[in-house]
Amino acid sequence: MTQSKVAAVQAAPCFLDLDAGVQKAVGLIEEAAKNGANLVAFSETWLPGYPNHIWLGPVAWQMQFVGRYFDNSIVAGSTHEQKLAKACRDNKIQLSIGVSERDGGSLYIAQWHFDETGEVINRRRKLKPTHVERTVYGEGDGSDLNVVDTSIGRVGQLACWEHLQPLSKYAMYAQNEQIHVAAWPNLHLYKDMAYALGPEVNNGASMLYAVEGSCFVVAPCALVSKEIQDQLCDGNKEMEAMCPIGGGHTRIFGPDGSELAEHIPHDQEGIMYADIDLHMIGYAKAAADPAGHYAKRDSTRLLINRKKQSAVVNFDDASGWEEVTEMSSAPAEAAE
Repeated sequence: MTQSKVAAVQAAPCFLDLDAGVQKAVGLIEEAAKNGANLVAFSETWLPGYPNHIWLGPVAWQMQFVGRYFDNSIVAGSTHEQKLAKACRDNKIQLSIGVSERDGGSLYIAQWHFDETGEVINRRRKLKPTHVERTVYGEGDGSDLNVVDTSIGRVGQLACWEHLQPLSKYAMYAQNEQIHVAAWPNLHLYKDMAYALGPEVNNGASMLYAVEGSCFVVAPCALVSKEIQDQLCDGNKEMEAMCPIGGGHTRIFGPDGSELAEHIPHDQEGIMYADIDLHMIGYAKAAADPAGHYAKRDSTRLLINRKKQSAVVNFDDASGWEEVTEMSSAPAEAAE
């Protein structure tokens, strides 16, 4: 199948309320399916919402959110995940959703991809949380930097400023990615104060990704509602200026960089749809295939470490013992 319909959700999360967030997500999944979508995509950490508080005040002030954010982050295999899986299965639709994933005592910026049967076919973590995000989240690794085969094409995912990491992008291009989900938070944080955090730069990154990768890019973006602003700012006007209402700048791009859907106002919720045809990728690739005929292999290449990284290596595990042996026998200069 070369033709399908993709959907990008622009909606405010149910901040710090995982139960309500999953329920709202199920409703949006159902709506997208009723409108003929084969894939519906949600923004970065839509469950349980992006932690805007980390940008708004000192660490001591932020601590009021830490416990609630941790408790409302989703766990793989949980009943919350099962509800999302059921919604995909019942509506025969694929889902890419951005989540704060809780694993033991740590959180990760993650993107989960469910196929139309409800099976999770990719569960990836952001490689490097951006700036103050590192006070909340751990790092991912190359083991899940995947593009997966699906019934509508080869689908990959990256989050937010991973689209400013040239090597991460190239790793995806090299896997013959056809549909890319670029998950963003709201894009009005520090509005008029930090241009690089705004919609012009970040939508530009999504557009450039489509052109460089010769692929379709579905770029869902959340927004800050009045309710979320009140939770975060509690009437503090200075904080409200740093975290204004709105900031939803959802886009869908074609492999030539063209926009494929009408914009939703940045302060309104909705679902953006686009009909795509993978046959169009051939025209874009004919001009420039960055990991194929347009590559210069004798000059530059990319190395990818796909080994799952762990803080603990078991000596009774043969592969673990090999890893320890390799580390201990590595030359000193290599370790440096």
